[in-house]
Formats: sequence, structure tokens, C-alpha cells
Amino acid sequence: MVTHNSELGSGSRPLHGINQAQRHLFYSLLRWSIPHPDRNEDPAGGLVFDFVEDTIAADGSIVAAMTGHDEGAISIRAAEADDVTRELARSYMHEHYRTLLGHFRHETGHFVWNKLVRDRRAFEEFRAVFGDERENYDAALQRHYEAGPTPGWTESFVSAYASAHPWEDFAECFAHLLHAVDTLETARAFGMVINPHGYKELAADVNFDPYNAPSAQQLMDAWIPLSVAINAIQRSMGQPDTYPFILSPPVVAKLDFINKLMTGEAKANSSDM
Repeated sequence: MVTHNSELGSGSRPLHGINQAQRHLFYSLLRWSIPHPDRNEDPAGGLVFDFVEDTIAADGSIVAAMTGHDEGAISIRAAEADDVTRELARSYMHEHYRTLLGHFRHETGHFVWNKLVRDRRAFEEFRAVFGDERENYDAALQRHYEAGPTPGWTESFVSAYASAHPWEDFAECFAHLLHAVDTLETARAFGMVINPHGYKELAADVNFDPYNAPSAQQLMDAWIPLSVAINAIQRSMGQPDTYPFILSPPVVAKLDFINKLMTGEAKANSSDM
């Protein structure tokens, strides 16, 4: 993995946010033994991060840098390490949730799709869950931005953007799986138990290793109660929900597909040692 830092200033708060997000991302990649060759190991598709800066147009307006992925090269808009800039972007894009770590996880999801689905020719299994990725990607995104998300998207997708194209659906679900697994592991480390009075269906005890969960359903049985509790605490503090998403059965099935990819990768690599 290679990182190209923009000139954010040594020791600056934005640089700290970027480094912290990277650490969380790579902790998960290492726990699951997901292959992440750098450009020396894989010149055509190795993982590299470039933190790109906004530019100034001739009329003095700011041209925002684009966050995205291209064959292992992940570009992150450096300005979004600033809380105010990121909140402005979140509001402009009408998003419920937007974080630097979310960007890292989502864009890395595209890289993981390349390595574990495309390069291994696992298209049939993928298409059975996510749909046909051969749909024209540029046309799909243009339709999404011009006409809005697929009607009734909450029934089958974790976010509006996930409904744009199967590639984005996979990347969004990958990010959400990491959100859940990493947070559940933190809750487990603190010995957290969710047992609200009068709401037995929201009880949960994180007494298992989330990175070795055999199914997404086991994860969701703990994650949903935990996220409801976290959201309630946030509201008590006058803060927005930490996890403002609905996880429908079709979304859980997609998370299960990715979870099996991840745990299968971990088992395969551990058996090779």
C-alpha cells in the first residue's frame, strides 16, 4: 500500500483524521487477511491512496477534488478531513451519513470487488445477489444523479447511492459491513450488553468475535440493537443518529455474501500458514 499525502501540514488535525481513518481500515483488512498488494507487487492494480486537493478556477471558485477508485488507485478529497467542509458536502448531497472513514471503506470496497470477485471470476454468485454489473456504469450514474435513486430503494438497498449500480451496491455494503463488524468488536472489548426494559427484541450480547461470524444474520442480531441504543444515546445528547440506516432482508443477504467472502479469505490464508 502506498500513500500520497496532500500538503495538509505536519501534525494538523486533517492529517490526523486521515491517518486515523486509514488505521481503522487496515485493521479490518488485516483481521480478514484481505489481499492488499501495493504498486510494487501489483503495478496494474495494487492499492495506493492519493489525497487530492481542491483547485481554484479562473473565476475564483473552488473546484472540489473527486473521491473515487480506479484499479486500486483510491483518491480521497483531502478537504473532507475538515469537519465543516465534509458537513457542507453531506448537506449538499442530501446524505444522512458522510465520514472520512466511510469514504475509505467504500472506495476500498471497489478494490476488494476487483480482487475477490472480478479477478476470481465469481460473477455468477455475485450477480445472483447484487444484479448484473455489466450494466453501463457511466449511464447508470448519470441516471442516478439526474432522476434520483431507484423508487422504493429502501426495500432492497442500504443507501440511495447503492441503488445506482451493482458496483456501488457492493462498495456500500462492504463499507456497512465494516462499520458493523468494527463497532461490534469495540462493543465486545468493553463488555457491552444491550437489554432494554420492555424491548426483548432489542436485547443483544456481543459475546462472539465479529470478524469470525459465520453469517451476517448473527452480526445483525447484535448490530441492530446496538445501533438503536447508540442512536438513542446520540439523541439524548442532541446529536444526529450515528447509524441512520434501515437494513432490510435483501440488504442482509448482500452483507452475508460479503461476510462469507471475507471470512473465507481469512480461513484460506490461515490454512496456508
